[in-house]
Amino acid sequence: MRLPYLLALTLPFLVSASLEDQTVFSGSSPAMVKEPSKDELYTPLTSSQPTLSDLLTIESSASIYFSYARETVFSKEFEEEGGQQLTLLVPTNKAVMALGRKPHQGPAPVESGIEITEQQYDEQSQRNVVRWVAAHIIPSRVSLSDVPVTYNTMLDGKSVTFAPASGAGKDSAHWSRVTLENGVRILGMKEGANGVIYIIDGTVHPN
Repeated sequence: MRLPYLLALTLPFLVSASLEDQTVFSGSSPAMVKEPSKDELYTPLTSSQPTLSDLLTIESSASIYFSYARETVFSKEFEEEGGQQLTLLVPTNKAVMALGRKPHQGPAPVESGIEITEQQYDEQSQRNVVRWVAAHIIPSRVSLSDVPVTYNTMLDGKSVTFAPASGAGKDSAHWSRVTLENGVRILGMKEGANGVIYIIDGTVHPN
């Protein structure tokens, strides 16, 4: 009679110990560790080409244009890899320095001697910069294989015409065989992920 009585007393302890052993075993089992799936593995995003902003950053011969462009909303589009394709007509520093009136100054005032506040001057300068930068941006990639051809710029009412350049050799690069704005020559071309840059030896007049 003692055996059933002892079993009744010890059975709860045996069951509890068995459950504890199972819990420890389950928690330490390597089979319960979740391995990351292939979809969850991190894959860094890379681009095979630099953006227009990257190209302008390292183009020391056109740093003045980029300095002006960074003051405008257009500079954000220079950084977007998957954004709109652009064509930038980028003047050399020498071409900008040769201007009688710098881009922020705009055209000469019709009436001289008019006084304006410092705030008005800053606002006018900003508008002049935006217009000048926009006149050098074509909102698409251009094709220079069949010229003359005209493209609108991002400045309302302003277009740029590419025409055949005199004296250009047939074996030279296609972009070197055209001029724009009545004689402005293209000195170089750089391809970016979001467009193309043409380095020019003059400027595009916004007026």
